[in-house]
Amino acid sequence: MEYIASYFSDFGGYFFAGLGVVLAVALNGISSGRGVGRVGVAAAALIKEEPEKFAQALILQLMPASQGLYGFVIGFLIMQQMEVGMDLVTGVSLFVASLPIAFVGYGTATYQADVAEASMAILAKRPEENSRGIIMASMVEMYAILAFVISFLLI
Repeated sequence: MEYIASYFSDFGGYFFAGLGVVLAVALNGISSGRGVGRVGVAAAALIKEEPEKFAQALILQLMPASQGLYGFVIGFLIMQQMEVGMDLVTGVSLFVASLPIAFVGYGTATYQADVAEASMAILAKRPEENSRGIIMASMVEMYAILAFVISFLLI
């Protein structure tokens, strides 16, 4: 027990800041990767029959990827401030700053993939209405952007 208390008094700030980096990058990366993959499967099925719709399908597939980028940027910004011996309050503050994009990004990438996957049906049946599917998927993106801005401002 004494060892743990000693560890956190010496490296607690670094530990919590690092935990924030892991959460921001890993949760968003996992969710974005899974979302891009799911929408990619739907896009591949569509392109198999109608290869001329590749560019439009690619736009829908890439939409859930943005949360991964947001998490990476926040993780990178936190890493820029990390140093061995940083105080516990600073480390916990950086950890807390990572939480909005970590959790909101994780959820919105999943939901945005749901909308983008459903929008593949719009692209398949009525390609002239494809922009409506993109707009609907973008509405989910707005919440990821809000969380990114809050995390950015907290750093």
